[in-house]
Amino acid sequence: MTGIFTETTTKPRQPDEGAWLFLRRWMAHPVRIGSIWPSSRALCKRMVKHGWPADGMSVLELGAGTGVISRAFLEAGLPADRLVVVELDPNLARHLRKTLPGVTVIEGDAANLEELLPERFAGKIGSVVCGIPLVLLPVAVQRRILDSVDAVAPGLGLILFSYCATSPLHREKLGLTAKREAWTPFNLPPASVWRYQPAG
Repeated sequence: MTGIFTETTTKPRQPDEGAWLFLRRWMAHPVRIGSIWPSSRALCKRMVKHGWPADGMSVLELGAGTGVISRAFLEAGLPADRLVVVELDPNLARHLRKTLPGVTVIEGDAANLEELLPERFAGKIGSVVCGIPLVLLPVAVQRRILDSVDAVAPGLGLILFSYCATSPLHREKLGLTAKREAWTPFNLPPASVWRYQPAG
């Protein structure tokens, strides 16, 4: 799938507009979106805490939605040129281009990161955070996305939030180690933050 990436310079819109867009996109693609409402500030803060990169490194966000986690990283001090977000839904990708000044926005499939990621990010990804509802996808698709992440950030794994009470990914089938980093009841619905890395 051909990727479209742009660096935006327009003034951000208010996030409330994004919430209604998120709801409309959920109604159109409930499995792809996975939730009826964007992540809460409490969850976003936990994603930032556990997904913060080493000095000078960049953050790769998969399934950025309306950009609430993206904005949390920016508000915490991550330079916009060190954030690259990937979003499959064209409507959400257009919204991200308009609301995340200076951020690299890629419209495309997270299973094709080697093709989509601009060359300037090669060797510069220090953290991968994921908002894609992987638990709703077939194991084969999960595997493709994990392999894609490993291709651009070898051995790094990813930080994933989930509404599941237990690990949303099958560790043995996917060859992963898993650690539940955080849980927040102040989200709709309550969510956990998981860290997954390749086993061995």
